[in-house]
Amino acid sequence: MNAFLPADILFPEVKDMAKWAVIACDQFTSDPAYWERVRKNAEGAPSTINLILPEAELGTEMEAEHTALINATMDEYLKKNVFKTYKNALVYVERTLENGSIRKGLMGMVDLDAYDYSTGSTSAIRATERTVVERIPPRMRVRRDAPIELPHILMLCDDHDKVLIEPIAAKKDSLTKLYDFDLMEGGGHIAGWLVDGAEAEAFNARLTEYTANIGKKYADLKGVPMVFAVGDGNHSLATAKSCYEELKAKHPDEDLSNHPARFALVELENIHDEAQVFEPIHRVITKCDPKALLEALKKEACADDGFEVKWYIGEESGTVCLDKAKSQLAVGVLQSFLDGYLKEHEGEIDYIHDDDALIQLAKQPNAIGFLLPAMEKSQLFRGVIADGILPRKTFSMGHSREKRYYLEGRKIK
Repeated sequence: MNAFLPADILFPEVKDMAKWAVIACDQFTSDPAYWERVRKNAEGAPSTINLILPEAELGTEMEAEHTALINATMDEYLKKNVFKTYKNALVYVERTLENGSIRKGLMGMVDLDAYDYSTGSTSAIRATERTVVERIPPRMRVRRDAPIELPHILMLCDDHDKVLIEPIAAKKDSLTKLYDFDLMEGGGHIAGWLVDGAEAEAFNARLTEYTANIGKKYADLKGVPMVFAVGDGNHSLATAKSCYEELKAKHPDEDLSNHPARFALVELENIHDEAQVFEPIHRVITKCDPKALLEALKKEACADDGFEVKWYIGEESGTVCLDKAKSQLAVGVLQSFLDGYLKEHEGEIDYIHDDDALIQLAKQPNAIGFLLPAMEKSQLFRGVIADGILPRKTFSMGHSREKRYYLEGRKIK
């Protein structure tokens, strides 16, 4: 069985899709006004804002009350037939971003038995960055009694030859269009097409062949090859996994191989899609002795013909070459060094997205900044396979408003 499969997808039959679709719950956590606008905009209409708990509410007094209300609303929507079910189906998605580019994706479900978020995992589906296990229990409280799931998880494949999703895109005009509308709050535009029957079977056959040959792509690496990586929403997927494992522990004598909780709905995307952009996340270290830190870095983690990384101290700047033997990624070499160095020396690290902001912050007294290169797309899978979980804050996939909006759903009970 493949790790990514067609699902019985719940699709909303509502008058206003723009009020239905709401951005991922882990965005705008420090901007309560955003969520207030969303609630006001969707007031009186069926909306996923009534079915999700914004991350800003986790751990607050509102969490328990809102969680109970969410579950009750899910039951209400099911009873009132707000959803239509497309059996054994996929949904091909095109998301038009702020810059006009179109990011292609495919909605389906992943097998949680093929996913392991722990460090050193050799599963077919893996996390790209370390999972903070303390963040899982609050999310389990939301999912545990929920009858349906509404995902914002983005799964990635390393499909250089574009054999999985792109053939569906080429045939979209022959598919049934399910939706086509502008997303609220500047989220761009989204359109979706139903993929079922022969087209779903053809995709499944291509994925089977792709999976069988995956090892050839990484034959030069020591690690165990993987098929998919979690690009966004890993803590949500880890929550689904934890709830499934909890269910198995409570029912040790039952066959749960076909239980809906074994699977989780995700959007699969190809890292080689032209619209898929990985942005670097730079490092600035403050309250340190910047010259001493730089000299230690040169001594411990540099080599000729290494990864070139530019450093800034006040008005000074230069380049270091980080030892490629220590990691598949420049950020891997640097973060490993910084983690060790800051255990023994004073200094505080921060993670900066913008180049100019990094340079300005490095002009502070007792500060040094490192401007990291953008990660090549092929390095993501190779880095996880060879090095295990990547360092925290390795890369960013697009801007906040380009994250996935809740739209399709699936029963999990």
